[in-house]
Amino acid sequence: MAEEAPPDPAATTTRPRDPLVLDQTDQLILRELVADARMTNAQLAERIGVAPSTALLRTRQLVERGVISGYHAQLDFGAVGRAVQAMVSVQLKGHNREEIDRFTARVPNLPEVVSTFHVAGSVDYLLHLAVPSTDVLRDWVLDHLTTDPVVGHTETTLVFNHLPGNTGVLP
Repeated sequence: MAEEAPPDPAATTTRPRDPLVLDQTDQLILRELVADARMTNAQLAERIGVAPSTALLRTRQLVERGVISGYHAQLDFGAVGRAVQAMVSVQLKGHNREEIDRFTARVPNLPEVVSTFHVAGSVDYLLHLAVPSTDVLRDWVLDHLTTDPVVGHTETTLVFNHLPGNTGVLP
């Protein structure tokens, strides 16, 4: 009987993961940390009604299981001199793997790019930018996108206001 080949790691990254089972304690921890990731472990334990050692162990397990992927500070872009935000739709000319890899290795790492979304539909990428002014935005699109030989078309939409959605545990 022939031995089965090990699964291809690249194939597993493109398939959706099975959702992890989260009990009530896990959900409470996540709700509290989404609301305030800076709270102490003692505060977390008190809010969810468990011992501090339990809160610490369960939070560590959520990190190890990949449920919590990090902690971050949320910036006010205007307060750091980047008051103009925009969503830039990018349609590539072709879909050569080498060009896509070059684009995705370069563009998300540019300091003005807040987030990069690889999407399906009429465009290939949505870029969330934060810059000091509309002049800088125009120059950025010209310098980093329209001059890129793989980029076929861009469309820039100014963001007037960002209303965050539910970032916590969904039912």
